[in-house]
Parts: sequence; C-alpha cells; structure tokens
Amino acid sequence: MTETFTGSFTQQEPIPEAGIAAALEVLRHGRLHRYNTAPGEIAETALLEEEFAAYVGARYCLALASGGAAMACALRALQVQAGDPVLSNAFTLAPVPGAIASLGARPVFVDVTEDLTIDLPHLEVQAKASGARVLLLSHMRGHVCDMEALIALCDRLGVRVVEDCAHTMGAKWKGVASGRHGAVGCYSTQTYKHMNSGEGGFLVTDDADLAARAVLLSGSYMLYARHRAAPAAEVFEALKLEVPNISSRMDNLRAAILRPQIGMLDDRRARWRALYQAMEAGLAGVPGVRLIPRPQAEDYVGSSFQFLLPGWEPARVASFVAGAAARGVELKWFGAADPAGFTSRYAHWRYAAPEPLPATDRVLAGLIDMRLPLTFSVGDVAQIARIVGDEAGRAAAAVSVAPVAAPVAD
Repeated sequence: MTETFTGSFTQQEPIPEAGIAAALEVLRHGRLHRYNTAPGEIAETALLEEEFAAYVGARYCLALASGGAAMACALRALQVQAGDPVLSNAFTLAPVPGAIASLGARPVFVDVTEDLTIDLPHLEVQAKASGARVLLLSHMRGHVCDMEALIALCDRLGVRVVEDCAHTMGAKWKGVASGRHGAVGCYSTQTYKHMNSGEGGFLVTDDADLAARAVLLSGSYMLYARHRAAPAAEVFEALKLEVPNISSRMDNLRAAILRPQIGMLDDRRARWRALYQAMEAGLAGVPGVRLIPRPQAEDYVGSSFQFLLPGWEPARVASFVAGAAARGVELKWFGAADPAGFTSRYAHWRYAAPEPLPATDRVLAGLIDMRLPLTFSVGDVAQIARIVGDEAGRAAAAVSVAPVAAPVAD
C-alpha cells in the first residue's frame, strides 16, 4: 500500500503559556507602543532587547517590525546610499535583495556552492569588480560558511558584513553565535522562524555608532534613553538631528510573546537537530539524491532540510515534486522556471538587473527544500523520507521507460 503523509508542513507549536499570559497583560493595560509606559514601568520591548542581547552576547540590540526591516535598518546605519553596490548571495530569499533595493542600492549577486554557502572566490571577484563595501550575507536555510575565512577575506577587501540570520537564530560557528561575526547581525521572528511572533526582527551590534543610528532610524523620536540595550545618551547627541525617522519599531505585544521564547531556543535547536538527522538517515543512499554535508564547526538549527538532484532534467524534477505532493509531502524546488510561494531566485528579481550565474544555476536546478516544523515527530520524518525516496525512484523509472522520439528526417 502506498504511504501518504497527513501532517502539516506549516503548523507551528503554540505560543508558550508564559507568552500568552504576558500578551494578555499588555492587551489589558493597552500600552502596546514601546514608548507608552506608566511611571516606573519598563517596556516589554526594552526588556526583550536586553535579554536577546545577553543571549547572543551582543552589546546592543534593537527590536524591529520584521527581519527585512532589520536588514534595511542595518544597511542604512552603515550609510549605504542609493546606487551603491551591495554584495549578497545569489541563493537567498526575496527580502534580502529587497532590503538592498529599498534603499535604491544595487544588489550584486555572488555564487552559491554545492554545500549551499556563499562562494568565497567569487565573492572576491564580485567585490573587486563592483567596488562594493558592504556584504549582506544570507545564512540561507541555515547553512553557515567558514566564517573565519569569510571575515578575513572581507577585512582584506574593506567590506563590512551584515549577517542575515533569519534561518540561524540559535546556531553557532565554532561556539560563536550566528550574527556575531560581522558588523551587524539581523534576525527574524516571523512565524516560520525559530521564535514566533507572526512578524518581527532584531538587529544586534557592538558598534555604538551603528546602534545609535539604528535606534534613531527605527523611530525613537527623542526617547532613546528608554532603551536598555542601546548606547549611552551622549552617543545620540551628535546624530539625533542628522538621522531620519523611518518608523519600523516592534511593539510591546509582540515583545511580550517573544520574551519567554528566548529561553527555549537551545532546546528547540536540539529538537530540530533530531528531526534533521532523522531525515538525513532516511535519505542516505537514495539513488540520485545528494545530501548537504554539515561542517563539524557548525552548530546548526535544522528547521528545514535541503538536498540536491544533480543532473536531473527539469521534467523529472517536476514529476518528482508532484508525486511527493500527491502523497502529502510538500517540497519546494528552487530550479523551477517560474517563482512559486517563497521560492523565487536571483534570476526572477528583474529589478536587480541580475547577471547570469551559470554555476549557481547548476546548483539551483536540482535544489529541493522542505520545512521541518517542531510539530513533526521523528516518526513523521522517517515516513516523509520513505515517501521522498520512493518518489525519487519512481521519477527515475518513469524517465528510463519513456519512449525515445524517432529521428527527424533531413
């Protein structure tokens, strides 16, 4: 009998009871705006920033309306101007080049390797050719490159690094929290990320000037002294009349939901790792499937799973994805001709005028992605792996028995 998976790839765990209780308290008193506080009260947002900064080991933290807002705020704090080139991964999601484009800056895409990390030799080529002085580095789908090598290269090139950690909150490289290698780290708390407030984001840095600029950009008016994870008031004095207010603050309701989740991140990382490793075990040895190696230095958060189908023709990949979908397994294909859902790729972002990247195209042509929500069990993942392996075999068999077209006469 053919197995069918009946679970949901988009169902998240409930908000913890402590977050629900805190959110209800905010709703009852009605002071949702981060600067609307009663005498002696500390805003939930200010406490959240302080606690998240402590978790990742950063001096400063700013809570924002989304991960995309955090990236755009970071670029503005670095004083990226309209028309400036900004380096970024060719393999990423649309909010990353979108953050660059929101400033009127120009994305310059860098190749992805078969291990789904940024290609460092190509990064050097693109940096020198474009003259870019900022890299918006996407740790796409949770895959972290050799961060020492990347930072050494960027330091040599005079390129400052903003880390997009939307998929690596709670991850580490050689014991250092993701987001703590570059000048700025940005995170997302959108529903499918590692903490869930529907939408939301963070920006962290140790640079007082960047932090003050970011707070002013977020829309602090002259209330920056109410922040607990921001520079001293005198740092703002030289900037407060020069930096525009681009309102993108987080509110106290979302902060209340998030605060209890910080203490859950390490446990969630361990639980996601168990699901990820079960998927690895289930797909190991499946003909035609290449798994992505995980470096020992990378303490990853396996909230999604990727594999490659090297050399597969588009029709075969499409048949495989459709077959899996018919059996309840939702796979996303980054090599499809047209964007679908969140799976657009660099060639689809015409506003960025992307140059062709044949090496990246070869990787994305067979790249398959799936979510691993914590509502799955290890047993669920084992079943999904059986279905994926079975459908990979079916797709191969369908191609092998397909009739060969007769030669066309001259």
